[in-house]
Amino acid sequence: MSASESPGSCGGPSVASPSSSLAEPPATLCEAFQRVAAVDPDAVALRTVGDAQTLTWRQYAAQVRQVAAGLAGLGVRRGDTVSLMMANRIEFYPLEVGAQHVGATSFSVYNTLPAEQLTYLLGNAGTKVVICEQQYVERIRASGAAIDHIVCIDGQPDGTLSMEDLLAAGEPDFDFDATWRAVRPDDVVTLIYTSGTTGTPKGVEMTHTNLLFEAAALDGVLGVRFGDRITSYLPSAHIADRTMALYNQEVFGVQITTVPDARAIAGALPDVRPTVWAAVPRVWEKLKAAIEFAVANEPDEQRRAALQWAFGVGAKRAAAMIDRHELSPELAAEWASADELVLSKLRAKIGLDELRWAVSGAAPIPNETLGFFAGIGIPIAEVWGMSELSCAASSSHPREGRLGTVGKLLPGLESRIAEDGEFLVRGPLVMRGYRKEPAKTAQAIDVDGWLHTGDILEQDDDGYLRVVDRKKELIINAGGKNMSPANIENAILGACPLIGAMVTIGDARPYNTALMVFDADSVAPYAAAHGLSEATPAALAADPAVIARIAAGVAEGNTKLSRVEQIKRFQVLPTLWEPGGDEVTLTMKLKRRPIAAKYADEIEGLYAAEPGPHVHQPQAAV
Repeated sequence: MSASESPGSCGGPSVASPSSSLAEPPATLCEAFQRVAAVDPDAVALRTVGDAQTLTWRQYAAQVRQVAAGLAGLGVRRGDTVSLMMANRIEFYPLEVGAQHVGATSFSVYNTLPAEQLTYLLGNAGTKVVICEQQYVERIRASGAAIDHIVCIDGQPDGTLSMEDLLAAGEPDFDFDATWRAVRPDDVVTLIYTSGTTGTPKGVEMTHTNLLFEAAALDGVLGVRFGDRITSYLPSAHIADRTMALYNQEVFGVQITTVPDARAIAGALPDVRPTVWAAVPRVWEKLKAAIEFAVANEPDEQRRAALQWAFGVGAKRAAAMIDRHELSPELAAEWASADELVLSKLRAKIGLDELRWAVSGAAPIPNETLGFFAGIGIPIAEVWGMSELSCAASSSHPREGRLGTVGKLLPGLESRIAEDGEFLVRGPLVMRGYRKEPAKTAQAIDVDGWLHTGDILEQDDDGYLRVVDRKKELIINAGGKNMSPANIENAILGACPLIGAMVTIGDARPYNTALMVFDADSVAPYAAAHGLSEATPAALAADPAVIARIAAGVAEGNTKLSRVEQIKRFQVLPTLWEPGGDEVTLTMKLKRRPIAAKYADEIEGLYAAEPGPHVHQPQAAV
């Protein structure tokens, strides 16, 4: 893709991807890594913000060899399981890739999991060795899981092995090449544990074949090059981070900058200047809010006026794109002028001026958010998929995308829509199965190889897909109307930046209501900016000005919904919903049934004939 194909992008690295050579494609991730590490051994493969730490491909490959020898020395063999529990850091990569080269199944554990959940995960996975940071050692021990060794990468509590111990365990005669060449394409390379919205998490088994097909398919649609710059900031237990960073690095040689705190990602972008990038909707929404705040508070009147003009032009361009209208020559010329004078400089300031493409996935994203970024010259492709499909199963390049869709099914996959609307997929992305769960595997994958996704999708005549909702989460109100709660929530959240999560109530009810909680990162800044004495969710939920602001946002969001879909009443709860808690999963998916049970009294209050003082109605801003 050339710079002219996407405003604000550059040509990017010019070194050809190993995938573009005439050689046979690699059969395993180990083979892919060995090829890519030889392309430019002195190029930087891994770095931290500001280059406090860097690792070249030569150093990386040497460490992978050492780690593989050390794990073999500890008794790890092909088919054994190694678990990693650490923040986004450079050390993760040689450890993960080294385990792959022994033929092990290596997977990451969410750092927030309590000991009780670790007991199940480590046991179900059959973990032999855990590699972790010192702060997690006691929690791992408290799990009681039968583990042969705990390797601590940043210390050595009693009874653990240090990194030096791990490397020293390698035998001098260890045959590294023979060991990784013995790895087979159908070996399980990793496990991704499902969010557990409906019960115990299931361990999705992904093979080398699965993940190599995913990498090649996404490359065919989006294009990935050796030296492309990307960040790793989502948890490595999340398949999105593994696919976009780890596996793209092993297959194509992207350069990864690790960002250990996801909240610091916006500040890291100007340092990284990513050429390819991925984010979940909440990250895009926060970045949008930060840009809008900076523009509104620009102290220089002339500069602020220029930004507001350019944003206005961008909004007109976005509206045309959302409605799928061709830009008029006048609007195209005006946008080109706004881009040259203002928007290109804005992209440079936020660090996205060299971006060739960006994607959003893991949850639905409001059209308004996609439109905002398209309007300022940052086109985003929305992807759809699930862990059982090795991450993404549909996408389109931003230049070919259609706002409101998740692109087209990736080449090489088949799909069909069942009588009840459920979307079925068959092909090389379908998982091998759920770890130690043959009955649940058979429920998910039928005898003909179709994965029953549980999602309701619509497909237009050109093959573009639109996600309606989860099959089991559709709302059927008292009048028999079917509605998607996710679509309703997207419309409201897009207009309520203070709100971090909401759940729509309406099944078998006369109208829709909502429970809401604040965005955790917005509470303290809002309280400080508005002089509130307490920076707590309870204090904000009791503040009339805050409620008025949210009521106006709900009213604005309602304008994008049909009358029957609109939220008639809402309550802002005086608490936060923490990832992995009662209400949301570690990947921030709503646990709708547990929420309905836990907040049964509050829900009934939303439908009371005389609602209490905590129940509010949408109210347009005055």
